[in-house]
Amino acid sequence: PMNHPGADGSFTGFDTELATAVCEKLGVEPEFVEINWDTKETELAAKSIDCIWNGFTMNGREDDYTWSDPYIDNSQVFVVAKDSGIATMADLAGKAVGVQADSSALSALNEEDNSDLKNSFASLTEYADYNTAFMDLEAGALDAVAMDIGVANYQIASRGDGYVILDEKLSTEQYAVGFKLGNEELRDTVNKTLLEMVDDGTFMKIADEWGVADTICLGK
Repeated sequence: PMNHPGADGSFTGFDTELATAVCEKLGVEPEFVEINWDTKETELAAKSIDCIWNGFTMNGREDDYTWSDPYIDNSQVFVVAKDSGIATMADLAGKAVGVQADSSALSALNEEDNSDLKNSFASLTEYADYNTAFMDLEAGALDAVAMDIGVANYQIASRGDGYVILDEKLSTEQYAVGFKLGNEELRDTVNKTLLEMVDDGTFMKIADEWGVADTICLGK
């Protein structure tokens, strides 16, 4: 729900609409640029982008960027078929699990604290996108998918009630807007505008539209 191509090919989603609303208040026109994720720091350094605003996890990157205030508390969770019989993470032992490549869920699974859990899987498959992983989950090629809870809620809502999220969390993180290290001026401007949008209700209106209201932490 954070950012994805819409039916007309242009970007849409919670972060997209939020950034658009911030830019509107600042009297500037936003330009959304798709980048190679591996070169994001280079893009910022070269000023080809001004910020990274797309479900960007700040945890573990605190010293690499100048960050806005966090605005979403996000957890990494497992999604399974409702009739799978899987109720806990312990039940994933011997199961086929999917995850998106270079994602926070994969990073969490690679943490030492989760090594026993990861090693208990029959397999762990990396996917380019979660739509493909869900197709395999639906086809029975996967038993579970690890992902952000916001993405999980969005995927489940768009696919009916055949899936559930396990109660246990794999990990918890926060989303924020990442700026080039030292760019406090732009960070402060965006922070001020976001807090104004919290106060006037615009922020939560956009969050409600994209189904992420229960994960919002800004202003609370």
